[in-house]
Amino acid sequence: MNRLTHRGWRARRTAAASVLLPLVLLAGTGCSAEDDERGNDSGEAGKSTPHGYVEGAEEAAEHQPRLVTLDAATGRVQLVDLITEKVTGLGRVAGARDLTGDGRFAYVGTANESRVYDSGVWMVDHGDHVHYYRAEPASVGTVPGGRPHGAYSDAVTTALTGRDGHVSLLDRARLEDGDARRTHRLDGSASQGAVVPYEKQLLVPERESKGAPDRVRLHGRDGEPRRLLDGECPELRGQAVTPQGVVFGCADGALLVSHDEGKFTTSKIPYPEKVEEKDRAREFRHRPGSATLAARAGERGVWTLDVAGRGWKRTDTGRTVLAVNSVGQDEPTLALTADGVLRAYDPGSGAETARQRLLAKPVAAEDGGGPVIELDNSRAYVNDAAARKVHEVDYQDELRLARSLRLPSAPTHMVETGR
Repeated sequence: MNRLTHRGWRARRTAAASVLLPLVLLAGTGCSAEDDERGNDSGEAGKSTPHGYVEGAEEAAEHQPRLVTLDAATGRVQLVDLITEKVTGLGRVAGARDLTGDGRFAYVGTANESRVYDSGVWMVDHGDHVHYYRAEPASVGTVPGGRPHGAYSDAVTTALTGRDGHVSLLDRARLEDGDARRTHRLDGSASQGAVVPYEKQLLVPERESKGAPDRVRLHGRDGEPRRLLDGECPELRGQAVTPQGVVFGCADGALLVSHDEGKFTTSKIPYPEKVEEKDRAREFRHRPGSATLAARAGERGVWTLDVAGRGWKRTDTGRTVLAVNSVGQDEPTLALTADGVLRAYDPGSGAETARQRLLAKPVAAEDGGGPVIELDNSRAYVNDAAARKVHEVDYQDELRLARSLRLPSAPTHMVETGR
C-alpha cells in the first residue's frame, strides 16, 4: 500500500476515534442489562467502579479489529492487529483442522478437542452506546470434542457444536477469566445445525427420528430440554444470528426464530422456486449487525437473503465461487471466485458493479480451508494462503485494495474478532 493511501486509512481511523471518544466518555448507566445477565452487584461497592470498567482490559474509543489465522499444514496460530499491523504468534496446535470464532474467542479444532484462544479484543453493545475493549491475547485451554463447526455466545453462555453433533457449553464469565472448562454437554442428534444461545435460552436443532424434518427446541442454559418450537426445517444446515432473529437454513428455504415480548415465534422464508439439493444455501455469512445474509448457491451462484424483507435473490456469477459475504441491505454482495478476483454484485439486478484481483494464484474449490471474506463496518478481509498475506479491501470505494499484510505463516483459515 502506498504512503498516501496508508495515511488516508489512518486519518479515517483517527477521525472515527475523535467522534466515538465523547460517546464513550459521556455514556450514562445503560449497562444494567448486561449487569443483570451476569448477576453483578449494583450496590454501594459498585458505585466507585467507573462506567464500563473491565478488570485487566483497556477501554478504547473505537473498534479494535484483529484477525486470528491458522496454518493447517503447520498448526501455527497467529494474531494480526489491524490497527498496529503487529503479528503475534499464539502457538502451534498439532493436528489442527478447523478454525471458528464467536467475535472474541477463536477455536482451533483437532480430531479430539478444541484449543481456545482469547484474541483480547471485543465490544459490548448496549443499544444507545458501545464499549470497545482490548487486552493481551492468550491461550485459555482446551475443550473436549473435536472440529467445531459452530461457535455462538451470549453474555452468559458459549456453545461449541462439533461436527459429530455433540455440544459443549461453557460459562462465558469463566471463559473470559481464562477458564475454558466445559460445564455441560449435549448429546448429538442427526441434525447438522449448530446450537445458538438466544434470549437467555439455547436454540437446539434436532431430528426426532430418521427421515423426520428437523425442528428447533428450546433448552435452558444448563442444557435441559424445554419446548419444541413450531415450524419444520427439512435437512437443517447453516445458521446466523441477526437483529431480526436467528436464521436456520432448510431444504425449502430458511426458518427464522424471533423473540418479542417474551415469546418465541418462527416464520418460514421459502425459496422463490424449487431448488436442487446441490444449490441450497448451506453456510451463511454476513456483516455483524446486518440482517442480510449471503451463501453460495452451488458452484457458480450466490444467494442473498434479506431477512427483514423475507426474500431471497440468486445471482449467477458464471464462475466458480470460493467465498461470499453480504455488506448489508441494499448493499453489494461480495463473491471471491476461483480466478482470485473479488467481485461485487448488486443484489437486486445481479449486475457486477466492481472487481479487484487479490489472490496470488487461482484456487481450487476443494483446497484446504479455503479463503474467506470477513467484513466489518468499512473493510473486507480476504486470506491469501499462497502469498502468506491478508488483503484489506475498501468495499465502499469500488473494492479498492487498501493494503496487504504479510504473515510469517500461511493463513489457510481466518476469523475476525473485536465484535
